[in-house]
Amino acid sequence: MRVVFAAGGTGGHINPALSVAGLLKSRYPDASILFIGTKDKMESTLVPKAGFDFASIEISGFQRSFTPRNVIYNLGTLKKLLFVTGQCKKILKEFKPDVVVGFGGYVSGPVVRTAHKMGIKTAIHEQNAFPGKTNIALSKYADAVMLTSMNAAPRLKAKREPVLTGLPVRAELMAADREEARQKLGIPAGMPVVLATGGSLGAESINRAMCELMPAFETENVYFIHGYGQLGTFVPDLLKEKGLALVTEKRRVSEYIYDMAECMAAADLVISRAGASSLAEIQALGKASVLIPSPYVSENHQYHNAMALAEQNAAIVIEQKDLKPDTLIGIVRDLLNDPARFRTIGLNARNMAVTDAKERILEQILALI
Repeated sequence: MRVVFAAGGTGGHINPALSVAGLLKSRYPDASILFIGTKDKMESTLVPKAGFDFASIEISGFQRSFTPRNVIYNLGTLKKLLFVTGQCKKILKEFKPDVVVGFGGYVSGPVVRTAHKMGIKTAIHEQNAFPGKTNIALSKYADAVMLTSMNAAPRLKAKREPVLTGLPVRAELMAADREEARQKLGIPAGMPVVLATGGSLGAESINRAMCELMPAFETENVYFIHGYGQLGTFVPDLLKEKGLALVTEKRRVSEYIYDMAECMAAADLVISRAGASSLAEIQALGKASVLIPSPYVSENHQYHNAMALAEQNAAIVIEQKDLKPDTLIGIVRDLLNDPARFRTIGLNARNMAVTDAKERILEQILALI
């Protein structure tokens, strides 16, 4: 059995592919697995570190704004497109895969497209409720189309009926226990926990809102965990101006949350962006959430991801343009004061979860071999 995975650009594309590849290897130790990506993105580090073979092609995406710098960048992308099919064909001829699986990122496009032209079975996985342009194009001829949200199906032109597989969630998060996590973090029994994050880079809008939210609850029985990210270096000084320390018996504020599995398990309410991986974790653990989608992503897909939950009363959504400190403070206070609503939102999120996503994805791949 020989399988190629094409994934790149972000951990949100790469890590689910690695999760499925790990399951495949555990069940079929003799299987040959190859990842194809770009040498200048994180896949070139994450894939070999996970123990899988890696081959690179030269490809980049297009910048949408027409600045002089972006025009030059896009000309470089066009040049790469002239040669990338040949690079893909050479790798695929040498490896001779039974199936090629695209997990997203612009690297998936030429790899899956070339495999199809060579008569190799292909599959794609779409993480978002609003699919990207690459997967919309690939869905026309992919032999299997796998979705995290069925909301994406009407926006595709799939020749085969798409299948709901969900998105793999990290094993350590699935194994985390709420009470054990709270004890490990030193959180008093009965104290509600609010976890906020804007991702590893951070989100300025969430950071500034949290710097108003935490002081508003300073005298109340609430524990806050907030990760402000690389771009949130202003947060410590802003909190200091408001007379708040970063770490107290009711608060833990840091640049990065290294123990996210424990923090997510301990949390009662999550304030977050609406990336596919974050939502899969929120659903898997059945957490109530306030989602603030990033407006800076392609096809505004985070908004559509968030609304897929909101339509099922499984999250509360605040668009960034509507995010005001008083709005967030009011929503959090209303939720904490209404346990029944709180539990309902979390339960609805849990009911949307697909907890066997990597097994479902592997099943689809094996069906093509």
